[in-house]
Amino acid sequence: MSLAQVAAAARSSAALPLTLAVAAVDVDAPAEDEAVGGAAVGVDDTVVLPVASASKLLLLAEVARRLDTGELTAGQPVEILPEDVTGGTGLLGRLSRPGWTVEDLAWLTAAVSDNTATNALLRLVGLPATARLAAGLGLDRLTLHDRVRDERGPDVPPVFATGTARDLARLVALAVRGTMASPAASARLLGWMRANTDHGLVPALIDHDPYAPGFPEPLPGRLLVANKTGTDTGVRADAGVIVGARRVAYAVVAHWDVALGPSTERAAVHDIRDVGLALAAWAQRPAPDLTGRRRGAGPDRALGPAGSGSGGP
Repeated sequence: MSLAQVAAAARSSAALPLTLAVAAVDVDAPAEDEAVGGAAVGVDDTVVLPVASASKLLLLAEVARRLDTGELTAGQPVEILPEDVTGGTGLLGRLSRPGWTVEDLAWLTAAVSDNTATNALLRLVGLPATARLAAGLGLDRLTLHDRVRDERGPDVPPVFATGTARDLARLVALAVRGTMASPAASARLLGWMRANTDHGLVPALIDHDPYAPGFPEPLPGRLLVANKTGTDTGVRADAGVIVGARRVAYAVVAHWDVALGPSTERAAVHDIRDVGLALAAWAQRPAPDLTGRRRGAGPDRALGPAGSGSGGP
């Protein structure tokens, strides 16, 4: 499986009435290969689209950064206010306990895309902080516009978040390399992503174990995945990393006109899963031999054992 075949899997949707944006980065390729495009692939990856809850990765990244700097503490209590509570995905609005910590809310946001937890974290850190982090990481087209709402009237942004597949994949790649703010913040973000319970898009047809211990050390003959999905009307998105012989950071975003009916949604999900198979085949290829390359040319393998604090989630 080659990069070209990953792109071909994405382009197969061209005849369908939808946009399928794909970006993928071979994290273990030499740094200079990515600089010339040899370690990355993109199809419509610079198109700005609604990305739904996949954008919560940016919020979680800012929370992870603040936990690392000490601006926040993991056990810090966060009161859930009435304006935080919303429907859609999540559990918090249905539970009786009134008090939660910063880390509790991060786990809920990552694991079940909890909208109430998301709103509480957004209120805690503020939308401008997520914009500053995105700008500092060079992710200029990944934007959280608003909190999660049950209904969107004319006086609020029309969507929760927008972004490109390229920016989402780059955010994940930075975390995998340990350069998303810091190694510790990167590791924390990846650990949260590993808890995601929705494996119905990119990982759906991949032979992987979502509960295997020892992440990110690959299992013989199998793959590991850490990801964050997003679902909204006319939108399906998935951003994450597939760990095999090499590590592939990816983002896939499908967008379509819901007036076309449920068959288009089924086609979008089918195509996303096909891209997942192509990405998995790429991740199973032997990692490049960096012997003899100039010192420092290879990526920093910052993804370490769980709980390491300096490279593992």
